[in-house]
Amino acid sequence: MPVVSLAKIAASPAAAAGDFTVRVPCIYGKPLVSNRVSFGNSRRRRCVSHRVRSELQSPRVLGSATDLSLDHSVENGHLPKGDSWAVHKFGGTCVGNSERIKDVADVVVSDESSRKLVVVSAMAKVTDMMYDLIHRAQSRDDSYLSALDAVLEKHRATALDLLDGDELASFSARLHNDINNLKAMLRAIYIAGHATESFSDFVVGHGELWSAQMLAAVVRKRGLDCTWMDARDVLVVVPTSSNQVDPDFAESEKRLEKWFSQNSSSKVIIATGFIATTPENIPTTLKRDGSDFSAAIMGALFRSHQLTIWTDVDGVYSADPRKVSDAVILKTLSYQEAWEMSYFGANVLHPRTIIPVMKYDIPIVIRNIFNLSAPGTMICRQIEDEDGYKLDAPVKGFATIDNLALVNVEGTGMAGVPGTASAIFSAVKEVGANVIMISQASSEHSVCFAVPEKEVKAVSEALNSRFRQALAGGRLSQIEIIPNCSILAAVGQKMASTPGVSATFFNALAKANINIRAIAQGCSEFNITVVVKREDCIRALRAVHSRFYLSRTTLAMGIIGPGLIGGTLLDQIRDQAAVLKEEFKIDLRVIGITGSSKMLLSESGIDLSRWRELMKEEGESANIEKFTQYVKGNHFIPNSVMVDCTAEADIASCYYDWLLRGIHVVTPNKKANSGPLDQYLKVRDLQRKSYTHYFYEATVGAGLPIISTLRGLLETGDKILRIEGIFSGTLSYLFNNFVGTRSFSDVVSEAKQAGFTEPDPRDDLSGTDVARKVTILARESGLKLDLDSLPVQSLVPKPLQACASADEFMQKLPQFDEELSKQRQEAEAAGEVLRYVGVVDAVAKKGTVELKRYKKDHPFAQLSGADNIIAFTTKRYKEQPLIVRGPGAGAQVTAGGIFSDILRLAFYLGAPS
Repeated sequence: MPVVSLAKIAASPAAAAGDFTVRVPCIYGKPLVSNRVSFGNSRRRRCVSHRVRSELQSPRVLGSATDLSLDHSVENGHLPKGDSWAVHKFGGTCVGNSERIKDVADVVVSDESSRKLVVVSAMAKVTDMMYDLIHRAQSRDDSYLSALDAVLEKHRATALDLLDGDELASFSARLHNDINNLKAMLRAIYIAGHATESFSDFVVGHGELWSAQMLAAVVRKRGLDCTWMDARDVLVVVPTSSNQVDPDFAESEKRLEKWFSQNSSSKVIIATGFIATTPENIPTTLKRDGSDFSAAIMGALFRSHQLTIWTDVDGVYSADPRKVSDAVILKTLSYQEAWEMSYFGANVLHPRTIIPVMKYDIPIVIRNIFNLSAPGTMICRQIEDEDGYKLDAPVKGFATIDNLALVNVEGTGMAGVPGTASAIFSAVKEVGANVIMISQASSEHSVCFAVPEKEVKAVSEALNSRFRQALAGGRLSQIEIIPNCSILAAVGQKMASTPGVSATFFNALAKANINIRAIAQGCSEFNITVVVKREDCIRALRAVHSRFYLSRTTLAMGIIGPGLIGGTLLDQIRDQAAVLKEEFKIDLRVIGITGSSKMLLSESGIDLSRWRELMKEEGESANIEKFTQYVKGNHFIPNSVMVDCTAEADIASCYYDWLLRGIHVVTPNKKANSGPLDQYLKVRDLQRKSYTHYFYEATVGAGLPIISTLRGLLETGDKILRIEGIFSGTLSYLFNNFVGTRSFSDVVSEAKQAGFTEPDPRDDLSGTDVARKVTILARESGLKLDLDSLPVQSLVPKPLQACASADEFMQKLPQFDEELSKQRQEAEAAGEVLRYVGVVDAVAKKGTVELKRYKKDHPFAQLSGADNIIAFTTKRYKEQPLIVRGPGAGAQVTAGGIFSDILRLAFYLGAPS
């Protein structure tokens, strides 16, 4: 009847002139129902499993502005309610085509519940197509007719594939009738150039009508007694001023009793989602994504034992899997947790879906129609006996909202002045802006709040207009707009009873070098909300997600110098990667490798089983700035680290910039810590003040714990008196084997052939390497020594220092054996040995590098091979020095020392130790 009258209006002369009003007539003519009443007693389900529940009395809870009382039911009605009913909801993706509709029918048929109510959305994309029809018609675009034909063809083709015989004929007749009526409606909109909300709701709701009818027919083909329900005959909602609707449960229950009395034989009901009617019987909708809300209302009306929402994901993730690849499916969520996560944009439910089922403790289960083996996520009252995966975590999940701006209203005139906040938010309300988050310090000096970026201009203009006088008079100092912001929220019901959650949350952000602009936390402690820069949002999300053990601690690594040491390190990481991921939750992702001429980059991580091959095949020209930007610019990994395996001063000069940009540094390169004192102090000062880490254990003892031992002594209050040691594996080998009648040049030649020396042995014999290590230890001890001021005894004869090549040096070295042979003989005669040592004299505040003699019972005389030995004489270890001894050279042990620093960094950043 309503559509026929519309067609007549559309064809009238007044309509052609564009001067008319179109109204959708009332169908039922029922009066508006009364206001709010309280819930009565109900059952509370404890979700220890999907089936185990206990019956308890529920407290008195008030609903929304309309009547939420489901217990005010029609006496002696024919509708059986309770556990016999199972409610399912299938979204548009689930009924996207004929094959998927068949899959849905299979799920419905296989459910063993005695009675089933199924709520369906329109087929995928159909709601968008219907809104597009309205847009075209009110834009007076004639293509709305062809677009309507496309809608017809989509459903006609689907019906042909699903139905036959009388079912096909019946549906086709209704479909064509609906299309003809829609043409009349759209023609009226076309002429008027405008569509009222009622017109729009009437048009877009047809997708659900068609999908419900087709699914009902398919279920009947499977042998079940099934009927379809137009939810507009049952579901009554009251529109509100905030583009939302409130269910009128009392009136809806009356209409449901009436509907069921006429369709009581059906054990399966296929109901339309999304659409409803007002108390005046005007067709309306539950707005975008309202089908979930429809299903929840139906679940509450039927007192069903469970509401299953079928979608295209395996359940609710701990974070957006598009942003956090290691996000996990949560087995359970409390109603409050799901509510919070949906508010903050997580793909959980329509935010209001939880309200109707929560009172009756009806569990909601999120399932995947395309993966029936996945158990999904259950949303229910908080579990008392949690025994599943990750259920004891105080934080269940994380969600983000992007494209926000922060508005900061600041001024000394705000403190203690009643009504300031009211004035601020009244102005915001007047422009219709949505306030996402509010934060105010107790000093009342400022109020800041987040709004969608598209609304911030209007908000700014409104506030400046409202407070023009206060700004001019100085009572307000500024109204500041901070664009390009995002919100990150941590959600968990156990946060309230678990000390330290906030500390862990903020510590994870700090260690990822994330700056927080604003913070908000309610007294319920169900969520902690922070505002960060939009560009930092994904890194922040990954950082906090990994810190709460929901995923691995991941490091984006750039390896500089894939030579002997760097290559060995890459091979060690490759061999240990699986164990680190499985046992320690550490994911070392090498996303860049660079040498002096070529570099290899990969956002997802380089395949370390063939990195040498890939370097040759896919390597591009090396560029350290581009390399740095690539490692730092990977927003999907919160923590970045540069591993410098070179001995280049140019690379070491980059450390300050890397640390300043939030990139951690791990290195065996001695150039930075032994270089110019002012640059060293600058780097260390920055590292101490920031949350970026700088690890360099391998600069002194390769894999030996020299730096960490020295720090441990100092940090526990000990005082360093003297550090003395054999710091060079090469020189240790030379003097350990310079015995008997052997010449020094023979021992050097042997060491060179065995690979114990640098290609040019003068680099070892000059003592410069030892001098750098002494300088580093002196500075770690608090001395301000310069490398240039350190006295170093070189073992390279002066006449040979200018040799053009290493070969020339080796050829002439035997000419100078006599001097060292004489020193050895004198030492042996005195019962002593020669050792090349470095000394830090903390008392005299100096350092030396020289060839010294030691008694044969001295620990330095007991070495073999290329071992290093370092003796710490301190206030505590004065009589008996603390000695660290072991291999101090070689690719494997040096790479192992670097690897150990990388893992130490991972533990600092939150990996479980």
